[in-house]
Amino acid sequence: MTIRSACPEDADFIAQTILSSQRGYRPRGWFDVALGWPEQQCLGFIARIAVTHAVSMWHVSQFLVAEVDGKPAAALCALPAAGTGPAAWRAIEEVAAAAGLAAPELEAVRRRGAYTRVCWVQGGEGDWMIEHVATDPAHRGRGLVQALIAHALDKGQAAGFGRATISFLIGNDPAERAYAKAGFVLAEEKRDPAFEALIGAPGFRMFAREI
Repeated sequence: MTIRSACPEDADFIAQTILSSQRGYRPRGWFDVALGWPEQQCLGFIARIAVTHAVSMWHVSQFLVAEVDGKPAAALCALPAAGTGPAAWRAIEEVAAAAGLAAPELEAVRRRGAYTRVCWVQGGEGDWMIEHVATDPAHRGRGLVQALIAHALDKGQAAGFGRATISFLIGNDPAERAYAKAGFVLAEEKRDPAFEALIGAPGFRMFAREI
């Protein structure tokens, strides 16, 4: 196993990582709901977001990749928590414009994606944020996530951050165990009945730890 920074050639793998991590243990995640498209079309859109000029939490430059036998097997993103929301929307707008998505459909994407606002919880402006953690099913149970998190924490510490956060769906027990093993503890959670009716999870839980 080796850990490296992601590059543009990883866009398809990063797209799958993002989609899988957003879904967690449920069949649909944010891009599934917001775009409302079949999986392959969603993956194509996310892969384009991963290499936009606008740098967001979905951009390849924010990801670390764990390789096994020279092939990507797991990934996560790690970046400052400040400003992630506006940056993400700028990336969506860039891809939408390039794809010729009409303004009404872009507004519909925004509207459909708003379901997370009531219960989404992430780190504060001064925190180092780890997100979009996922492992290829064929490589689970090999310690890849722990290795990636360790590298992500080192990266945050080197950047001068003192606290790291990570958020996940309430009920995603494997994720919760993995993050607890990495030294994270419960910091906050938010629940919303409308979110649960749509996704099947009560809301989001955020873990944090010093670095």
